[in-house]
Amino acid sequence: MLSLAVFTLENDLNQVQYYDSYCVFRGYMAYVVTFLQNYSYLLQAVYRYLIVVYPTRFIWQSLKFQLTLICIMWIVAFVCPVPFITANRIIYNSDNQICQMPFEFSVFMLYNALCVYIIPISLLVLVYFKLVRYVRQLGRNITTANALMRAQRELRMIYHLVILVSGIVTIGFPYTLLILISFFTNPPKYYYRIAYVFVDFTLSFVMLAILSFTEPLKISIKKRLKLNNNITLPMHT
Repeated sequence: MLSLAVFTLENDLNQVQYYDSYCVFRGYMAYVVTFLQNYSYLLQAVYRYLIVVYPTRFIWQSLKFQLTLICIMWIVAFVCPVPFITANRIIYNSDNQICQMPFEFSVFMLYNALCVYIIPISLLVLVYFKLVRYVRQLGRNITTANALMRAQRELRMIYHLVILVSGIVTIGFPYTLLILISFFTNPPKYYYRIAYVFVDFTLSFVMLAILSFTEPLKISIKKRLKLNNNITLPMHT
């Protein structure tokens, strides 16, 4: 994402319209990174669901199993956008100074929306509601307090993921709206510039949300800020 922004800024400042040999590759990597981001949230949710619902299946909690899933996710992330390149769908847009698929109704746009957004987000929400139902059943049944507390803790973590994804979807709605508009009529001339403004807001939201949900990180930053405030500089006479 940073590379795309730098490329666009350089061309705007130099008032030139050209693309280098890495332009298509940067566009391809943008799809890969988005895929990895969304499926990493899903992978975290699935892991927490497994350790709560199947606490005795230690093979599913093992490092080897988790690394296998991560490797599969990375492989699929790099393979999924390959059709965009083989079909020459990632092209240079001189108005927006970017190499991406044009916003228009096509099989490739539907394929991208399905693989990168609809599937992982839908599955994440499904995992959340299944765990909610499981925790409610634990509360009604006779169970140990430790098991219930652990389930509630993991449910809280998945709830944070759902909030994170909901925020991404909400802030990124104008991006989705521009895609839908392109299905029926020509989008605005600078549609990608408009869309990526909201993408940048989304990335900022993700960083703030992660900071808010990660308690050790919050404590560490507060300690550093407090330490800096307590430091007194020596006075020179």
